[in-house]
Amino acid sequence: MKHEIINDLESRYTAKKYDPSKKISQDDLAVLLEALRLSASSINSQPWKFVVIESEEAKQRMHDSFANMHQFNQHHIKACSHVILFANKLTYSRNDYELVLNKAVQDNRITEEQKEAAFGSFKFVELNCDENGQHKAWTKPQVYLALGNALHTLARLNIDSTTMEGVDSELLNEIFSDELAGYECHVALAIGYHHASEDYNASLPKSRKAFKDVITVL
Repeated sequence: MKHEIINDLESRYTAKKYDPSKKISQDDLAVLLEALRLSASSINSQPWKFVVIESEEAKQRMHDSFANMHQFNQHHIKACSHVILFANKLTYSRNDYELVLNKAVQDNRITEEQKEAAFGSFKFVELNCDENGQHKAWTKPQVYLALGNALHTLARLNIDSTTMEGVDSELLNEIFSDELAGYECHVALAIGYHHASEDYNASLPKSRKAFKDVITVL
């Protein structure tokens, strides 16, 4: 199939080794971050925070978060250009949703008079409340919508990436306690440019299940 979207998805892969001498331009980074901001979420809840790790000091903190586990991902941190923490809100309140609706009024999506009726969608949040009064089982999947959006955006920008579910969520929350207060991170994304001679995955062919094995058309 010939299409620019398919070309993006055919070309993207998980980088295994980064070239530390190559950095993402601020213009490309701005496109990525705006794409993250525009990501879809259930009831437009946007129950997330994206922490961009760019400075050497922040990279060192991220590097230290692998002290206890998942060291196989640690080498990416200082070699890649940036790391993004995808964090989900632990508790999503009516006040949180009101901020979303207030912005919708500001953007002329709804009127002030329609805001109370729009709160009807908050019942979906209430249905996803656990015994501890938290909503993380519902908010965590939302960040993966943003992650998928990021992966395609990066492919379009010809920027390499490595999705890392191998992170220590507990230690991350300690090291980045100020940035992640009220949130938790279970997945991070290393981004940059692969090492031309040391990234073995760059030259391997794409492999996915056959169309008929994953697509059912009724």
